[in-house]
Amino acid sequence: MNPGDWTSGNRLQLLENGEEYFPAVFAAIEAARKEVLIETFILFNDEVGRALHEVLRRAGERGLRVVITVDGYGSPDLPDAFVQSLTAAGVEFRYYDPRPRLLGLRTNALGRLHRKLVAIDAGIAFIGGLNFAEDHLRTGPDSKQDYGLRIDGPAAAHIRALIEATRRDLALPRQAPWRLGRRRQGPPQTQSQDGAVRLIWRDHEHHRDDIEVDYRLAIRRAQREICIANAYFLPGYRLLRELRRAAQRGLRVVLILQGMPDQVLLRWAASQLYGFLMAHGVQIYEYCERAFHGKVAVVDEDWSTIGSSNLDPSSLALNLEANLVIVDRRFNALLRERLQGLIREECRKVLPAQLPRRTLLRQLASYLVFHFVRRYPAWARRLPTLRRRSVAAEVEAPGPDSP
Repeated sequence: MNPGDWTSGNRLQLLENGEEYFPAVFAAIEAARKEVLIETFILFNDEVGRALHEVLRRAGERGLRVVITVDGYGSPDLPDAFVQSLTAAGVEFRYYDPRPRLLGLRTNALGRLHRKLVAIDAGIAFIGGLNFAEDHLRTGPDSKQDYGLRIDGPAAAHIRALIEATRRDLALPRQAPWRLGRRRQGPPQTQSQDGAVRLIWRDHEHHRDDIEVDYRLAIRRAQREICIANAYFLPGYRLLRELRRAAQRGLRVVLILQGMPDQVLLRWAASQLYGFLMAHGVQIYEYCERAFHGKVAVVDEDWSTIGSSNLDPSSLALNLEANLVIVDRRFNALLRERLQGLIREECRKVLPAQLPRRTLLRQLASYLVFHFVRRYPAWARRLPTLRRRSVAAEVEAPGPDSP
């Protein structure tokens, strides 16, 4: 079994925001019989984190194999009591690349475990952009718009294999033959396209640009419409060129980007691309209801993707990421309908008259910022760092305030 192969016959359920995603995950864990595996960038000791803690603790006490890996940068401040009460119940709790702070500052911001994956009993899995934090609830303090997906079927085993590979520090091989694996966009003609999906991911070994390549191929082969909704949009020249060419071919090309950014520099750098893209016919909408955290796209009726990868330098060149590519017309129509509703009700269209006048100083500043942000992953990879890996948590015995 190669986790990068196409599978068919999967049942897919779109889950929008934490109100739909978290109850679905928790119910699946409660119904699990053998195993629960989780990877997440952020796990907080808040309303959502404590709810996850409780269902995992109960699963461990039922004798299930339970493994959760959190990122050492995204989840650095969990109380020892929170972790130890899970390990006492038999849960294997792991950190990806934990580092000590230097003068109170985190020193491990680059090359993070940014995936959000859940695998249950090898037949059920979840993927998307949602962390286990109340920020993904509409009532949360920094509420975000986001998307997740439940998969019932053979693709769940591929997600399980990817989680296990990270846990065991294994590099999954390329598809063979390599050139065919890179060029194959859709499932084989002999395979049913009902619930056809393929797992794509980014790692530090053989799959460094797979997600970006799949985006570019999908855009290049589009016939009618491209809709990309992404929280952090600062792709490289080749992806920008494919979007420009698609718009020049007469396709409807739509971007849904952040209107209320939580990373101002990235948003400003992305906005410097607006004029270039709009001049060639690309339509840009900014989501302004709250922060946008989604990482989804729909191309025609035949292709969509959902997962953890932004279209920015960190996701495309540094982090561990995972997306699912979907060839299922019913699901793609539903996702397209949700995105069109977002455009109608909660977005504003960026108009050419709203763009700032391109003075020489502004053009120079945008050029420098764009190229700095685009190139810092190449510089970062040259920094002397310890080998990043997943390690078991080490905590002290629980105190009286254990959850």
